[in-house]
This record gives sequence, structure tokens and C-alpha cells, in this order.
Amino acid sequence: MHLFYTPDINQDNYILTEDESKHSIRVLRLNKGDKVNLIDGQGGFYTAEITDANPKKCALQIINQVQHFGEKPFKVHIAVAPTKNLDRMEWFVEKAVEIGVDEISFLLCEHSERKQVNMDRLQKIAVSAMKQSVKAYLPQLNALQPFPAFIKQTKPGNTYIAHLEEHQQIALSQVTVSENMCILIGPEGDFSAREIEMAYQQGVKPVTLGTSRLRTETAALVACHTVHLLQEIHAASQA
Repeated sequence: MHLFYTPDINQDNYILTEDESKHSIRVLRLNKGDKVNLIDGQGGFYTAEITDANPKKCALQIINQVQHFGEKPFKVHIAVAPTKNLDRMEWFVEKAVEIGVDEISFLLCEHSERKQVNMDRLQKIAVSAMKQSVKAYLPQLNALQPFPAFIKQTKPGNTYIAHLEEHQQIALSQVTVSENMCILIGPEGDFSAREIEMAYQQGVKPVTLGTSRLRTETAALVACHTVHLLQEIHAASQA
């Protein structure tokens, strides 16, 4: 069944936007009486029936709804410095959303080669990935901010930093699982010594993602998947 993103849905009847109406009627060839699914990005999953197959204003009637669809008892937050090649960061956002990331923050670090990101484009990629993976929650994407400003907001105990400096890091797969976990991933040139020390002063713990040297976007995705899997296993053991 076809899936549409409708963040402003709040009643039993709904009108698709003109673009979505045209797509559903002209491209998908949907007709009156056909059923579609809707998600609002906030946990709402709806089934609706087309009552007017108008290619400019396709009218729907909500016939079923589920709130908190796919809700998890934990949160995954990845804070990452955008890559110089923006295509790689867009790839990360797409795949992280498919895996189940809840929040992504973009960090401006001392060694960052990219100083700005197109948040509108990344938001569209996130929406597309949410629909592709049939999720009802749209992850929160936070605009680029300087590392010092971000680190001051972190909570000790559930935030970890993956860096290449020699330190007593533990494997990310061995950390104590908590309901809300945040992993920091640096730019191509890694975090600076000053940034690492700043993180330690805030109670952020060092971790390693393994013996391989990974690209920034690969490291971010590995961290996302590892934490998500650990939290899923932990949640299942508590059920």
C-alpha cells in the first residue's frame, strides 16, 4: 500500500498537497475507493480511503489510526562532523534513518573541512528514508553548531566520543547500555586534542569502533547500528 508523509494531519478527513495529489492520481493511478497509508512523523500511522480522486486536491477519509507506531523504549543520537563530500553525509543520514536513529546533530570542529550544510535537503532525505523504511517517527536533525557549544549541553554517563588518539578506550559494543545514548564522531582529520580534552571535562567517555580506520560517515553509521542493536537486545532482555 502506498505511503504518504502528512505532518499536519489532525482530523478524520485530509486533502493531499497538489504535488502528492498529482503523483497519486496521475502517476500511481489511484482511484476513488483505493486505500493508502499516512504517517505524520510523530508516531501516527493512518490508513485512509480516497473519497475524491482529484489530481489537484485528492481527498481522503481516515478509516484507521495507530498512535506511537514503532515506538522504542530508547533513543539513539549521533553527533557528527559533516564530511567534505556532502554526498557521503547525505548517504549517512539516509541509512541512519533506515536503521532507526532518533536524532542527528552536526558538529563544527577545529579540523572540519565543511563549514555549512543544506538542512532542507537533509530533511527531505530523512523524510524519504522514513517512508522507505515504513517508520512513523521522523528523526530530529539539528543544525550545524560549534563543538564547544554542543559539548556543554551533553549529559555525562550516556555520551561517548570515538577518536583516534591513544587512550584507554573501550569498545563501543562493551559499554553499559542506557535508554538515551549519544555518540560523537569527528571530521576527516579527527577531533583536536583540545576538543577531546573538552569532552573529557564534560564526563564524555572515549570508545573505539574497532581496529579499522573508518571514514567519518562509515564510523557514524557503525556507531548508529551498534548502539541501536545493543539497545534492542537490552530492551528485549528487560521485557
